[in-house]
Amino acid sequence: MQDNTTTASNTADTEGGSPHGGKQLQLVTFEVSSEEFAVDILAVQEINRMMELTRVPASPPAVEGVINLRGKIIPVLDLRKRFGMNATDKTDQMRIIVVEVHNRVIGFIVDRVHEVLRIGSSIVEPAPAMVCSIDSEFIAGVGKLEDRLLILLDLEKLFDAGLVDAATNAAPVAA
Repeated sequence: MQDNTTTASNTADTEGGSPHGGKQLQLVTFEVSSEEFAVDILAVQEINRMMELTRVPASPPAVEGVINLRGKIIPVLDLRKRFGMNATDKTDQMRIIVVEVHNRVIGFIVDRVHEVLRIGSSIVEPAPAMVCSIDSEFIAGVGKLEDRLLILLDLEKLFDAGLVDAATNAAPVAA
């Protein structure tokens, strides 16, 4: 049996394949409250250093504020708040990951970005009920790497359409 946990050079299997066959997943991995998560790199538009956020009155609790990114106002959510975790002081390691979800562009704050990783979909299993401190409905699967577990997030469920609409509707107020 071949170990295909972190092969960056084998791109022959990148396209096609069954959901748990030989398909390769390319992920951006990051940390929130000492837990390691990942999202599909195709959803990620960019990763930015932490910057000054403009607070928006009457925005949903998970919305930390908005940023002006090259003339476009983007709502930024705090992933710790979304997961129901305690807030922490801002650090130099924190990043804003900008993604497109529900045809809207939003950013979310993470404690630290680790790497871009390619794994075989065959090592991803459905999320067990209790794998970490967040709601299992937000988890698309768990990647079993040699030395750690990687929690794959489902951005569509994590940032449901109602939350994304509320966040993006609040954004123009600050423009």
